[in-house]
Amino acid sequence: MKILYEDEYLLVVDKPAGLPVLPDGWQEDAPYLVKALEEQFGKIFIVHRLDKITSGVMVFARDAETHRALSIQFEDREAEKTYHAIIEGSPKWEEKTARHPLRANVGHKHRTMVDDKNGKPSETRFRVIKRYPARPEQGRGESALIEAKPMTGRTHQIRVHAYALGHPLVGDVLYGSVYGAQEAYGIPRPMLHAQALSFIHPATNERLKFTTPHPADFEETIKM
Repeated sequence: MKILYEDEYLLVVDKPAGLPVLPDGWQEDAPYLVKALEEQFGKIFIVHRLDKITSGVMVFARDAETHRALSIQFEDREAEKTYHAIIEGSPKWEEKTARHPLRANVGHKHRTMVDDKNGKPSETRFRVIKRYPARPEQGRGESALIEAKPMTGRTHQIRVHAYALGHPLVGDVLYGSVYGAQEAYGIPRPMLHAQALSFIHPATNERLKFTTPHPADFEETIKM
């Protein structure tokens, strides 16, 4: 975990993949991000979430007033989140907006699914950054590095929208990945990284933007 920014109002960190934000229901004694931060900085407030498998930028508030102000920005879409992901296949589009309604916590695997009748309105804007050819000798088909900007905040939104467009994230066996992450790519997780986060500082009214480089497993997957 790396601290990207710190002042009396907020903390911005680069969360590593594999570290949950809150205690894991199956491993309550395992390390988690909030505990590690509070041991160092004292009480913090959660503004938004990243899945355990996802790496990248997160902001935490250090007092209740800052928490309220930041939460309103996220609810009103004033905070801007940008993710990078590696997807299976080479899309026929350069840019695409997915608007499939999503319903969370479905079935014993607690998956999110597209549900045109009962799902909540959801929107993700995708853009292709770079395409990669198939590598049959490695058992891999075509893939692409994409940018994803979620305009709503549904559980697993990017992962499900990518799958709904026919291009699941590399290694995301929960949402349609053809290849097991470990078998075909030698990686333990879906390839999703919170690359940038922009918001207005509640105390100074300055717009801040933080970016983080791809973690090692992400870069290795691109290079393979």
